[in-house]
Amino acid sequence: MQDNRIEILDTTLRDGEQTAGVSFNPDEKLAIAQLLLEELKVDRVEVASARVSKGESAAFRRICAWAEGAGCLDRVEALGFVDDGVSVDWIADAGGKVVNILAKGSLRHLEKQLGKTPEQHAEDLIRVIAHAGVRGVTVNLYLEDWSNGMADSRDYVFGLLERLRFQPIQRVMLPDTLGVLDPWEVDSYVRAMLERFPMMRFDFHAHNDYDLAVADTLAAVRAGVRGVHTTVNGLGERCGNAPVASVVAALRDQLGCEIGVDETRLTHVCKYVENISGIRIPDNQPVVGENVFTQSSGVHADGDNKADLYANRLLPQRFGRERSYALGKMSGKANIIKNLDKLGIRLTPEQVKLVTQRVVELGDKKEALAPEDLPFIVADVLKTAHGATQDNIHIVNYSLQLARGMRPVAIVKVSIHGEEYEAAAPGDGQYDAFMKALWIIYDKLGKKHPVLTDYQVTIPPGGKTDALVATTISWKDGGNEFKTRGIDSDQTEAAIKATVKMLNIIENMDLNQLK
Repeated sequence: MQDNRIEILDTTLRDGEQTAGVSFNPDEKLAIAQLLLEELKVDRVEVASARVSKGESAAFRRICAWAEGAGCLDRVEALGFVDDGVSVDWIADAGGKVVNILAKGSLRHLEKQLGKTPEQHAEDLIRVIAHAGVRGVTVNLYLEDWSNGMADSRDYVFGLLERLRFQPIQRVMLPDTLGVLDPWEVDSYVRAMLERFPMMRFDFHAHNDYDLAVADTLAAVRAGVRGVHTTVNGLGERCGNAPVASVVAALRDQLGCEIGVDETRLTHVCKYVENISGIRIPDNQPVVGENVFTQSSGVHADGDNKADLYANRLLPQRFGRERSYALGKMSGKANIIKNLDKLGIRLTPEQVKLVTQRVVELGDKKEALAPEDLPFIVADVLKTAHGATQDNIHIVNYSLQLARGMRPVAIVKVSIHGEEYEAAAPGDGQYDAFMKALWIIYDKLGKKHPVLTDYQVTIPPGGKTDALVATTISWKDGGNEFKTRGIDSDQTEAAIKATVKMLNIIENMDLNQLK
């Protein structure tokens, strides 16, 4: 391995699944493992904990069977315990080839949790390692609570590894189990390990309790470890682990490391896991967050226009993203022009000025604006098309019926280019019933309709029953992906407003293609 080549072990399916409220079924685990290894191209994945449940066993078996056929079984790992070889048998019987044995990395954990002496623990480990050899299973060793072990019982840590130094252990994993270290401590502790055991191969496993997981991971690599552990979106117990997207970007850009991960697939994989886990990616999450490549300030947009003055090495194209320019009270003409250009709308300088003023006014009122709202703003300001979106579709009226013990029913009348159409349908909720009735009309007319990919409701704090609700819906129409927002004191009405915006956007896209 080259000196600057760093291995990435992703433990989303083991440590990441310890996130409160997150549980993956066997199908989901297999799909995520395939994405991580084949698409994202991480070096290794930790996918299970031995002896946890029948579901865990079924998922591990399926992953191992697939990995064997794909020629990457040696890159699939599972957590095992010091239990006289029971975990090793669980892994081997399921088809696994690598066990990550959880040893005690601090004297306090050893004495308080196991009630054993260092000598007894070392003997137990040697027996498990020998049994793994018999079963043809490769051994890595976790030193649980290693960070506190180095702070409070360094002689114990060194003594344990001295007893194990001639055992067939492929890697020793150094976890900051409670997320207590800062980068300077990581640097000091890792260097001490490497100085004492220069022939051993070490991984570092960070937790994010002080929001230092990425910084600690970089410090460990700088100090000499050759492997680091991550999770997708930073999933993990308590505050989570080091997020793979941030770690990959930082190691490449800050330390010049060689990494096998395909960063162009980071956004796709992170979004997939977001959907499966139910844990949303914060909008300001580095690399993969919604707002990461969005400029809000008009000054920044102007600088980008002139010489990319506000760009850094984290170019959105690296991660399959595009730079965007937010609309709001900080918007300047440069923001508006950037968005108009993307939408193919051409305005005079005076018209741009008028539209900019309206956007700033709406932003001052805290209205949520999306780029897809801009054509409607243009049409409203100019009172004429000028290439902007026409309100060709609107809801004439609708009725939503909700009764306990019965499915909601919607009756919808919609006007399309002046012609009115009506339909009724039941649904699993009021909005679902509305959409089903709407699509009945569209299907009769032979009109396509996009796929709803995400639905997010934002309710301001304070608990007022008449508070305005912002509903943001993500749509996919062929190769186009976009969002629309609706605002109303009623959540369903807000969703319907967002839907009408979507219908007009799709309609005008089709009309423009026919011209």
